[in-house]
Amino acid sequence: MTRLDPRTYYDEFAGWYERERERPYHRMLDDFEFELIERYGRGGRVLEVGCGTGLLLERTVKIARAALGVDLSPGMLAKARARGLPVALGAATRLPVATASQDLVYSFKVLAHVADVAAALAEMARVVRPGGWVLAEFYNARSLRRLLKAVGPARAVAPTTNDRAVYTRYDSHAEIRRALPPELTWRATRGIRILTPAAMVHRVPVLGPAVRALEHALADLPGARDLGGFLVVCAQRR
Repeated sequence: MTRLDPRTYYDEFAGWYERERERPYHRMLDDFEFELIERYGRGGRVLEVGCGTGLLLERTVKIARAALGVDLSPGMLAKARARGLPVALGAATRLPVATASQDLVYSFKVLAHVADVAAALAEMARVVRPGGWVLAEFYNARSLRRLLKAVGPARAVAPTTNDRAVYTRYDSHAEIRRALPPELTWRATRGIRILTPAAMVHRVPVLGPAVRALEHALADLPGARDLGGFLVVCAQRR
């Protein structure tokens, strides 16, 4: 399969992204991620790397002293700007932000699509102040989600595009540790989507809320959290 340039892929993906985020499964992902943003970024200067259409950023601006979103997709940024959000065009490996200017830098559902993830993490570390935080989410190689993706069919994300049309990487804990720059110390982990076999489960009455509650109970639990389909590393700048 010929892979699309990430910018082209995400421009095509923008409309689907907006529709999907309204579903219970994706609301759960956003809620679990935002809990971390609020935990580490409330009242501070916050940067989102790969802000997409601004759904998380829209919540972040309400709890931060100042917030900015960066994305490489003009299509995504157009939707974020329509929301009145502060955004800028830029890549994860070259952020248009001053050194040591942020209290929190976070990136969700993005780093798995960056080939030079070490360079992206180094940039995130560069722009956060000493003592500040980096929240970096990876696609976990050791997870039920990874297994299901490996055996399942490609999923359409636009009329002519599927989710295998862009570079995607799944990382082990060891690979993540090797990619982290020396100035970042891995302090905590959150696992997201540990048990969910399919997104549609969250639309089933009674069962959906029960699975969500169980996912939340396991998200920060040692051992269980390491099996999350999405693995969030909470790292502090030295």
